Amino acid sequence: MSAVKEGESNLVLLSALAANLGIAVAKFIAAGITGSSSMLTEGFHSVVDSVNQILLLYGQKQGRKPPDEAHPFGYGRELYFWSFVVAILIFAVGAGVSIYEGLVHIKEPEPLTSPLINYIVLGVALAMEGGSWFVAMREFAATNRKGSWWGAVRRSKDPAGFIVLFEDSAALAGLVIAGIGIWASHEYNDPRIDGVASIVIGVLLGVVAAFLAREAKGLLIGEGADPEIVARVHAIVDGHPAITSVNHVRTIHTAPTSIFVAISADFRDSLTMGEAETMIEGIETALKQAIPELSSIYIRPEKREDAAILRPTPVEP
Repeated sequence: MSAVKEGESNLVLLSALAANLGIAVAKFIAAGITGSSSMLTEGFHSVVDSVNQILLLYGQKQGRKPPDEAHPFGYGRELYFWSFVVAILIFAVGAGVSIYEGLVHIKEPEPLTSPLINYIVLGVALAMEGGSWFVAMREFAATNRKGSWWGAVRRSKDPAGFIVLFEDSAALAGLVIAGIGIWASHEYNDPRIDGVASIVIGVLLGVVAAFLAREAKGLLIGEGADPEIVARVHAIVDGHPAITSVNHVRTIHTAPTSIFVAISADFRDSLTMGEAETMIEGIETALKQAIPELSSIYIRPEKREDAAILRPTPVEP
C-alpha cells in the first residue's frame, strides 16, 4: 500500500476509533442510569467497533512487513485475515449480544425513567458517528471514482475502507433505531418496545457482518486485479514484436495495492534463449513502469495450443 493511501486509510480508522471510544462510555453511562436495553446494545456496538478498528490497524501494520523466505510475496494479505475476524466479531458479539439483550428486556422489562439523558447521548453520538462516516465516505469515494457505489465496494481490494464505511453506516442506523425504540417505549408506556429495538439492531448488525464476511472471504481466497489492469498488461505484452500471442494473463492481489501477475505467451520460434531472457526483462521493466502495483511478474513461454484455459467466472447474484 502506498504511503499516501496508507495514511488515508489510517486517518479513517483512527477517526472512527476515537469516535467509538468516546461514544461507548457515554452510552454505557446512559444505559446504567436509564436502564435502556437499546442504549446498552448501542454501547456494546461501539465497543465492538472500537476493537474492530484496532484489529484493522494491526492488520495494516503487519501487512507492511517485508517479504521473507517463509512469505516470499509479503504479508499484505494479513489485513484480509483480520478483516474476516472483524466480520465474525460483528456477528458473534455485536449481533449476538444485541439480540440476547433485547430478548432479556422483553421477558423482564425494566421500569421506564426519563429519556432525556438517552436523547442527549444519542444526539452527541449521531454527530460523532456522522463525522466519522463522512471521513470514511469521502476517502472511499476519492479512491473509487469509477462506476456505481455498490460496484466500487465489490471491486475494492482494501477492506479497511469499506468495513469502516459499513460499520459507521450501521452505527448511524442503529442510533436511529435506538431513538425510535426509546421514544416508542415512553409514548406507549411499554418498555418491551425498547427490547424489540435492540433485536432489530442485532439483526441489522448480522446482515452487515454476513456481507463483510463474504467480501473478506473473497479476498482471502484470492481475487484477481481490476479487468482494466489485466487489459493493460495484455496490451503491453502483446505489443512486443517478438510475442506472437498472449495466451492468458492471471493476477492475484497479495495486498490492497500489490499484485502478482503470471503471463503465458507464445514467443517467436526463432528467438534464442539469450534473446528471450533480454526480452522478458524488457517487458517486466515496461510493465512495472506502466503499472506500479505489479509487485511480482512471471512470464512463461508457452505454445498457444498448449495453454490452459480458465473456465468462465460464475455470475454472482
